[in-house]
Amino acid sequence: MRILENLETPGRSQNCSKAYFQDRVDQDTVKMKLLFFCHGSRASSPLPGFIFFLTFYIHKMESVEFTVIGPRDPVTAILGQDTVLPCHLSPRMSAANMEVRWFRSQFFSFVHLYHDGKDQDEGQMPEYRGRTELSKAGLTDGNVPLRILSIRLSDEGQYHCFVKDDTFYEETILELRVTALGSAPLISVEGHQDGGIRVVCRSAGWYPEPEVLWEDLNGRHLPSLSETKSQGNNNLFDTETAIVVKEQSNQNLSCCIRNTVLNQEKESAVYIADPFFPRVNPWLVALSLILMVLFVCLIGLVIYHFKTKGKLTEQVGKRDLDIDKRDQEISKCHYPLDKRDQEISKRDIEIGWRRHVVPIEEANVTLDPDTAHPDLVLSADGKSVKWADTRQDLPNDPERFDTALCVLGCEGFTSGRHYWVVEVGDGRRWAVGVARESVRRKGRISPSPEEGIWAMHGWGDQFWALTSPRTPLPLSQVPRRIRVCLDCDRGLVTFFDAGDQAPIFTFPPASVPGGRIRPWLWVGWGSQLRLCP
Repeated sequence: MRILENLETPGRSQNCSKAYFQDRVDQDTVKMKLLFFCHGSRASSPLPGFIFFLTFYIHKMESVEFTVIGPRDPVTAILGQDTVLPCHLSPRMSAANMEVRWFRSQFFSFVHLYHDGKDQDEGQMPEYRGRTELSKAGLTDGNVPLRILSIRLSDEGQYHCFVKDDTFYEETILELRVTALGSAPLISVEGHQDGGIRVVCRSAGWYPEPEVLWEDLNGRHLPSLSETKSQGNNNLFDTETAIVVKEQSNQNLSCCIRNTVLNQEKESAVYIADPFFPRVNPWLVALSLILMVLFVCLIGLVIYHFKTKGKLTEQVGKRDLDIDKRDQEISKCHYPLDKRDQEISKRDIEIGWRRHVVPIEEANVTLDPDTAHPDLVLSADGKSVKWADTRQDLPNDPERFDTALCVLGCEGFTSGRHYWVVEVGDGRRWAVGVARESVRRKGRISPSPEEGIWAMHGWGDQFWALTSPRTPLPLSQVPRRIRVCLDCDRGLVTFFDAGDQAPIFTFPPASVPGGRIRPWLWVGWGSQLRLCP
């Protein structure tokens, strides 16, 4: 029971309590006069009985109390739809002249307020303006439900249903749980792996984190090869799970994604026909062995050729050295040269040799902080970048990426051949490459040559070239450092594993048009990239 003279809710005025005490005193005085009149006139007329009844009714009305009742279990709402938070008075009585206040954690910053027979807007939380309704049809029966329009994820949490008459108030607490059903699973076949076919299931827009299952034709669960779940900027979950399907085993399978709150699911199925599975042809095996033997022989010939060439070069070098010594002796005796001219000649010979042997230049790349997405943190020397847990308060300049987690290098190239090395380490989600200086910075972008980006993408132990459509890269080992080579004159980009110098992928010549080209990095959740010195 809550009587207003004991009310300690923040913001309640003491004048209200004083007025209530005065009313109680006045009412007691009236009751005493009525009772005295009743007892003094009991034998003369039936009016004293009526007065006694009236006195009893006033006393009864003075002590009327009620309870505010809401559901015990959480109310579940679907993202984007309307929902109703039930609340009513017990016993049933009219709430038309009462105050009905719905609020979250702050009493005076309310979700919806009904007072003096109408809705009150002043003080309403900005995020609920125009999105709440209190049904007036059921007020006379004590029903005070709140309708919230177009549910958002931020609406999830506790709500207070507070009802007050002139002398009494009561409240109850409800919990609202928001959920979302994502897109139907998209199943794609992405090549051969481990003697079978790799099948990937993707879906987006789920909340809370969904349950993902592979099932065979009989409904048995199948183990996943890998599974990734991530939250985007909208806080909804995206899922990606993969499985390897073997011939004569689970060729009929389905990907099922379930919302555990609503206990609803979305499912897609696929059937892998026999001709799609890899087959071993004896002739192909024999041909492979022959080609392997020929390859080994070719390697041996190349090694022998270089050894022979090295010996010949060494002999020629010794001969040239002897000639140089002889010329120096002759110069000392007869035709002395100016020392400055000798140094210039030596420098020119060295420059010509370097241009012939090392035609590609190593670029000292640093990252441009004016282009970095606010969720990315750059080191002081501009050599490393990592994904941050909280967004930085940075100006939204035209040069800065505002949606894609990207950053450009400070350096730009228009001609020549250049390379740099990016250490990706154990990062699970990353992409490295080059981009046009005029690449779009605002809004969502899809990295591809059409967008002005030539790059490769790593996701755990899976890799793709960001062509259109993207090209899977079946690498024998996970690279830790990527060497990016840019040939501006030929218009091509090549990626190497900087560890063993194995080539990974090459965008064909003339793929990269003319213009200024800059290094480009994309940093996924939990990843850190570093430019090697």
